[in-house]
Amino acid sequence: MAYEPYVTVEEYGQILPDEAEVSEADLRQASRHIDSLTYNRIVEAGFSNLTAFQQELIKEVVCRQAAFEAENADAISSVLSSYSINGVSMDFGDSWNVFIDKGVAMRRDVYALLNQTGLCCRRLCR
Repeated sequence: MAYEPYVTVEEYGQILPDEAEVSEADLRQASRHIDSLTYNRIVEAGFSNLTAFQQELIKEVVCRQAAFEAENADAISSVLSSYSINGVSMDFGDSWNVFIDKGVAMRRDVYALLNQTGLCCRRLCR
């Protein structure tokens, strides 16, 4: 059985109509990143077995993450952690608006939405 992203391209267009277009592959990658950040609890429980509130939040987070990753693909995939040219520097590590965990870079406000699902807690019992 092939892995299905939590959001289709059509749903993405309805949830974030003003954002950059993304492909099914972008949504699949964002969904897998969400699985990593939630310790695969969505996969274990089954998406349809989550509450409507959790499903809605996860769909929005997947859309926002796919848009973020598509817009920042070059910076995210860069092997450099920082660089400086003529006194101007740029860092790719943790900053005030970017959260990085398990190799996944995500905007902090989007991670805060994902946290509302209750699936990101490391101590959550199964």
